[in-house]
This record gives sequence, C-alpha cells and structure tokens, in this order.
Amino acid sequence: MASQGTLLITGGAGYIGSHTVKHLLAQGERLVVLDNLVFGHREALPLDQVTFIHGDMSDAELVDQIFCDHQPEAVLHFAAYAYVGESVTDPLKYYRNNLAAPLVLLEAMQRHGCRRFIFSSTCATYGNPVHVPMDESHPQAPVNPYGASKWMLERVLRDCDHAWGLKSVFLRYFNASGCDPEGQIGEDHDPETHLIPRILMAAAGEIADITVFGTDYPTPDGTCIRDYIHVNDLASAHALALGYLRGGGSTEAVNLGTGRGFSVNEIIQTAQAVTGKSIPVSYGPRRAGDPPELICQPAKAKALLGWEAQHQDPREHIQSAWNWMTGPKKGHYAE
Repeated sequence: MASQGTLLITGGAGYIGSHTVKHLLAQGERLVVLDNLVFGHREALPLDQVTFIHGDMSDAELVDQIFCDHQPEAVLHFAAYAYVGESVTDPLKYYRNNLAAPLVLLEAMQRHGCRRFIFSSTCATYGNPVHVPMDESHPQAPVNPYGASKWMLERVLRDCDHAWGLKSVFLRYFNASGCDPEGQIGEDHDPETHLIPRILMAAAGEIADITVFGTDYPTPDGTCIRDYIHVNDLASAHALALGYLRGGGSTEAVNLGTGRGFSVNEIIQTAQAVTGKSIPVSYGPRRAGDPPELICQPAKAKALLGWEAQHQDPREHIQSAWNWMTGPKKGHYAE
C-alpha cells in the first residue's frame, strides 16, 4: 500500500502501537508518533524512521502544533490506560485519560479537516457475554470504568461523524498476545497483568508462580476461556482499516479475534511444552467480573476489511513471547 499522507499515531510507543508502527513503516507510511511514555518505551520505536514527539494528547497547544506542522490525514489512536482493576478503584483517572484527553485530539482534527480515525477499542465494551461467540451486535454493557471509557469514546466518535463527517473504525480487540517474531519489540508492561507473559515470568523464575483465579467455571476444565489474538494480526488490521477509510468507508465497529477459545489451563500446558520448563501454579478464588468465556465472532472483519487472523495457534503467540523474554533484550527495553 503506497503512502498517501502522514499518519499520527497516539500511544505508538506502547505494546500494540509499536507493533503497528513497524507494520505501517514496512508499507511505506510516513508516521508521527505522539506518546507521553507513561507506559510506552522510546526504545520500541525506530527513531530514524518516524517523527517522535514526547508529549500528551491532552496538551491542546502541542496537538494543534502537530497538525499545523505535519497535516496528518488520519489518526490511529492507541493511547489509553488499560488496567481494569485500577479503573475500578480510580475511575476518574480513566475517564480523564481515556475519554477527556481524546476530545482535545478530536477538536484539533475538526479544526484542521482531518476526518479519518482508527480507534483501539476493546471487547470490554460488551461487558458480560449474553451469547458466545460475540459479534458486533452484542449489547454493550461494560462492567468497569475501563470498558465504559472506551464505549463512551465510541459514542463520541459516532456523534462526530453525524456532526462533521469524521469517519472511524472501532477495532474491538479480544486478548492481545504474542510479540514481534523478529524479536525487535515486545510486550513490556509494568506492572504486568496479562496471562501469557506472567506464565512465562513464572517459567523463567521471575515470579514464584502463576495464580489461576477460579477452577469452578462451567467450562470443560473449570478455568476461564479466552480468545487470544496475536499482536501482529492486530497491527495488520489497523493497516486494513486505514485502507478501508481511505477508500471512502463509513464508521464501523469491528471485532478482532480468532473465533477460537483456550482455557487458562490449556495456555499453561502449552507454555510448558514451548519452554520445556515446569511452571509452578497456585489457585485462587474467582475474580469479580471474570466471565467464564469470551470468544470473538470475527466474520465482519473478514467481510469488511479482508482481515483474518494469521496466527491461530496459541503456541505461536507463546513462542514469540518466550523468544522476546529470553532474547538479547531479555524482555525489557534498555533504560
């Protein structure tokens, strides 16, 4: 896909953002990355290939200057806080960062005539499943402020479409996982709460064990089932969504997942096979708000964007994450 103009990537130094930056650069795109580095890593970006701006999207003067200087033709918005538990105990932090701050960005887009927006949304906007697999018509009833903040921004974007013609794609991820197969970038959260990296941290001896929350769910082995989507597949979906909007596409919500579910126990067993290590496990009670099963219905992504997950086997996700954790960077970027 030939570049048609500069793209502004918010949160491009984070986990999913940096993988998408790498994918877009390989397609010849010109990128400006805005990141406050609260959770992102400057070292995750090829600074000789992108224009990097260290700043916050809530800074109206800075954002307006970016639009004046670079005239982006589209925005890919990744910047958000994403710790569900923290969102429950500190909801205002999440509404300020995930909802209020993007309004500054949208106001700049409106002033400068930028009318394409790709939003890193989440299946957490659905809340507890009414049916599985979950398609885009599933009711949206988020059960925590994180999911609610994403759902509210989706509503804002629809209203902006009606008011001034902004066209958006809301990409509702299921469980992002895996790392760049080339080992250049990876997943490095602090604190780390995602299941696969924590399992691998237990395998590497970085933590004492992996805690399984709940073994009495109505699933075949009693543990929760989730749909794991490789981060490189998420990156390709963003590029295809960009092409869709460039082609005149309308505002749409699109689920991203494989359509296959794997239990916590199955992921642990797969990780043991990949690493060749025994993984210590402890068991705890269910966590509030954890539904037994979350599985994506990805048919719309294929029909609308021509997208389909290429990494369907969780072994691939785990292997790429293990390679990152044990590779030259040892799973962490240099300080």
